[in-house]
Amino acid sequence: MRVNSNTKARTRAAAGLTVAALAAGATAGAGPATAQPKAAPAAAAADCSAAYRIEQKLSSGTTWRMCWRYDGKAGLVLEKISYQPKGEPKPIRVLNSARLGQIHVPYDDGNIEYDDLTGFDFAQGLMNLAPGECPGGTIKTVKVPDSWNEDPNVKGLCTTTRSRGHAYRMQGDTANKVFQAQGKDLLVYTVNQVGWYEYMTEWRFQDDGAITMNVGATGSLSWDDYDAGDGRGWPIGKGASAKSTSHSHNAFWRLDFALDGSTKNRVEQYDSTVSAPTRGQRAPTTKTTRTKVTKELAGDSKNYRWWRMVSATGKNKDGHARSYEIVPGPTTKYPGRSYTKRDLYVTQYNKCELFASHNPGNCGPGAGKSVDKWVNGQALTHPVVWMNIGFHHIARDEDQQPMPVHWQGFSIAPRDVTAMNPLTPAELGWQNGHWQPRR
Repeated sequence: MRVNSNTKARTRAAAGLTVAALAAGATAGAGPATAQPKAAPAAAAADCSAAYRIEQKLSSGTTWRMCWRYDGKAGLVLEKISYQPKGEPKPIRVLNSARLGQIHVPYDDGNIEYDDLTGFDFAQGLMNLAPGECPGGTIKTVKVPDSWNEDPNVKGLCTTTRSRGHAYRMQGDTANKVFQAQGKDLLVYTVNQVGWYEYMTEWRFQDDGAITMNVGATGSLSWDDYDAGDGRGWPIGKGASAKSTSHSHNAFWRLDFALDGSTKNRVEQYDSTVSAPTRGQRAPTTKTTRTKVTKELAGDSKNYRWWRMVSATGKNKDGHARSYEIVPGPTTKYPGRSYTKRDLYVTQYNKCELFASHNPGNCGPGAGKSVDKWVNGQALTHPVVWMNIGFHHIARDEDQQPMPVHWQGFSIAPRDVTAMNPLTPAELGWQNGHWQPRR
């Protein structure tokens, strides 16, 4: 059971609540937000006004550029996202737009389910962030459309940088030479309160060109749900009388690719099969096949299966077509609704197809209100990717109080975007392809 979001929004405004304590785990070990991230030169800025521009040159030499806006239902939307590693003469466009496509929350007892973006005012619940929640970064002010609060302006968008550990490590030809680098990320995030939950929507832009999108759920378990009389819940507190109702979080993301500035991208699926050794072979063999996806797709992740989005126009310095590989994260696929039964959908772009379920737009007669209904055989000339990552939340004693963040998400990784590792040290730059040790 959730409290009324209208009441929560007004209470939030009056009390001036923040989520500093709840997000502390996500920023543990970092100092206060005293330094603004280093901006890239204005001449190379993304195509938007300064107030809605994010530009960050990371210490490894990679620059990310993008624009942002805030949607009245989807919340944070990132647009015109480009990546420029060192050695590349100009930015490489990756995405037209990237945002959440839905958070669907069905409860195990079958009594209720929520569509948090379109049905439970996710965007209205944008939270003010304290400086300590954005260490070393900048908190931008967001004007929430049609806000219920007297002041629609929320200090709710953090942009900062963060180390992620080793980007690579390699022992050189001699025992006294080690090549290693620590990876750096641009981190962009918001926190939105929906009932008892607080969702951390996080975007990580890595210096090696990968993008990771996560949703972290924190906040509080609803004490109203400690009744699980159907026997499905997990006991919370002393004894077994109070049981928290289990539920799922099915998060969808919507990615509109524009590799090298063109939306005419190609979709490819790769599957590998492993065969037992035949006579004379010393080990099993693996064969990988490519399938060109030319029509809309409802796909399932499988062992030895992956997808990539291929540029229609751009190639790297080796002459290979640039692409991004889709890397699903851990997931629990929810079988209860038709739109959650698949891991990935690729649809032909339609400006009214914005949310994976309970889509509010009028997409025409018979179009349906969920992403599975939009996969109807259209040719893919402007593909849009929908990723579904599920989490089955069976509560535990440690979920109180407050509840530790539980994360779900996925990544897209560059495949042949650059001719070599974009973080390659200069003295190894000659070792591209089939090389022999220098004498």
